[in-house]
Amino acid sequence: MLRCLIIDDSPHFLAAARGLLEREGVAVVGVASTGAEALRCVEALRPDVALLDIDLGGESGFEVATRLHRDTGPPPSRVILISTHAEQDYAELIAASPVIGFLSKSALSAGAIRDVLGSGGDGESATPVNGPPGT
Repeated sequence: MLRCLIIDDSPHFLAAARGLLEREGVAVVGVASTGAEALRCVEALRPDVALLDIDLGGESGFEVATRLHRDTGPPPSRVILISTHAEQDYAELIAASPVIGFLSKSALSAGAIRDVLGSGGDGESATPVNGPPGT
């Protein structure tokens, strides 16, 4: 079973996403609403993937992604950025970050997460970014 951590500053979104993903067979092992909480949760829970909101209240999801990649592990955490904004609004920042992909919050599903993890996501709802070399 896929083990997931959700990092978002909206309690409403955290509850909705957790419910949806758990109904679809994903084990949501924890939630966090700040970068510091995210680091603690990743270290303690070792999820298979972390879903990280680009706009995390007063924090940048990009900065949190960099800290998760640098400060957790080995291996570094696999992070998928999520947002209500369109991917093209952040395309350059996403490509330059250590994340493995992007998902629109409206397209969030267990299948979309698995697509990104398997680097099989093509289309705007599940986009792998920094896949394995040669992909």
